[in-house]
Amino acid sequence: MFPIPTILAPAGSFEALTAAIQGGADAVYFGIEQLNMRARAANNFSTEDLDKIVAQCHQAGVKAYLTLNTVLYDHDMQLMRRIMDRAKKKHIDAVIVSDHAAMMYGKSIGLSVHASTQLNISNIETVEFFAAFADVMVLARELSLKQVADISREIKRRKINGPSGDLVQLEIFAHGALCMAISGKCHLSLHTQFASANRGACVQNCRRKYIVTDKEDGHEFEIDNEYIMSAKDLCTIDLLDQVIAAGVSVLKIEGRGRSADYVLTTTKCYREAVQAVLDKQYTPEKISTWRHELTKVYNRGFWEGYYLGRKLGEWSDQPGSVAIEKKVYVGKGSRYYPRLKVGEFLLESGKLRTGDTVMLISKGDGVHQVVLSDWRVNGLEAAEAVKGDKITLPVGVKVHTDDKLYKIVAGSEA
Repeated sequence: MFPIPTILAPAGSFEALTAAIQGGADAVYFGIEQLNMRARAANNFSTEDLDKIVAQCHQAGVKAYLTLNTVLYDHDMQLMRRIMDRAKKKHIDAVIVSDHAAMMYGKSIGLSVHASTQLNISNIETVEFFAAFADVMVLARELSLKQVADISREIKRRKINGPSGDLVQLEIFAHGALCMAISGKCHLSLHTQFASANRGACVQNCRRKYIVTDKEDGHEFEIDNEYIMSAKDLCTIDLLDQVIAAGVSVLKIEGRGRSADYVLTTTKCYREAVQAVLDKQYTPEKISTWRHELTKVYNRGFWEGYYLGRKLGEWSDQPGSVAIEKKVYVGKGSRYYPRLKVGEFLLESGKLRTGDTVMLISKGDGVHQVVLSDWRVNGLEAAEAVKGDKITLPVGVKVHTDDKLYKIVAGSEA
C-alpha cells in the first residue's frame, strides 16, 4: 500500500497563501526575513506576519511550514535562532532547513524539521544520517523514480524513523522551475553579480541568452538554442501514478515567487490528479485537461524532469513564460455591495468590453474569474469601459480596496 501524498503549495504573498488554501493544499511553505532561498524573488513575509499566516492556515486545516534553507554564516546565528524561537511560539508545523546549525537548533527546541532539497539527499545512507534530525526528506531533484522507490523501500526495510518516532517521509518536487545546477546549488549569480543564489539572491543568469565562442580562434559555435542553461519547467501531472507508486509522501509545487493564479491552478490540478489516481479515474482525457490548465499560468514549457531516467534536461527556447494566457492589470476594488453581492472597481488602465474575462485577486478571498455580461459602467448599461470608469459586476465574494482586477488575454497579446 502506497502512502496518500499530500500537496505542499508555495506562498510568497497573502494572495498566494489564500489561493493555495482555495486550491486544496494540505500544507503551505513560505519564507520570512532573508534566510530563505526566495529572499530576492518573493515578497517575503515578516516575523510579525507569523500569527496571521498560522491562524489562516490552521483555521482551514492546512499546515504551515517555514523555510530557513539558505547557507548560514556565524553572523546569521542570532537571526536564525530568533526566527525559530518565534516559529515555535507561533505553532509553526515544521521548518524546512539545509544548514546543520539550523537543523540542530530546530531539534533542540522541539520544532519538527524537514531536510531541504539543498542538502542533495540522493541515497539511503544520507537519509539514515539526517533521520536523527528530520522527519521529512526533500530528495534531490536529479533522482529517477526508480531511485526514489528504492530509497522508500529501504526506509521501510531498515525501519528508519525520524525524531517523531514515525518512519521518515519522502518529499519530491512535482511541478515548477528547475535549476541548471544540482539541487539548486548554483554559483553563477555570485560569480557575476556578487549575489549568492545559495543565500536566496539568485539573479537568474541561467535564463539569459548566450553565444558560445572558442576563445582560441574566436569561432562561434552553432547551437540549436541560445538559452543553453534555461531548463523547461518540471511537470509530473501525466506520470503522477508512477510518482505515487514510488512511495512519495509529499508532492511539492515550486513557485514562491509566482502569482496567486499560478498557485491556485497548480495546486488545484495536482489535488484533483492525486484524487483521480486514488479513485482509479486517472485517465488520458483528464490528464490532457489538467495539462491544458497548467499551460494557462506561468511556465517555460514542460518536461518530466529526471524522474524517468533522462540524463540531460530540456531547455526553453525563449525568455520568460510561454503561458497561453496572460493577465493584464486594469483596476482595483473600490466598494462592495453585500446584499447584491456586487463589487465596484475603478479602472486604472486599458479598456474592457462585454465578453471579456476578468480575474479578481484578493488577499482574503483568493482568485476568481468572471466573464463580463451582467455588468454596469458608471451605473449604466454599457458595452465598454475605459480608464477612469467605475464598473460594477457580480463577483460572489467580498471586494476589498486593495483587491486587484486583471483582464485575461491570449499569451500572444500580452
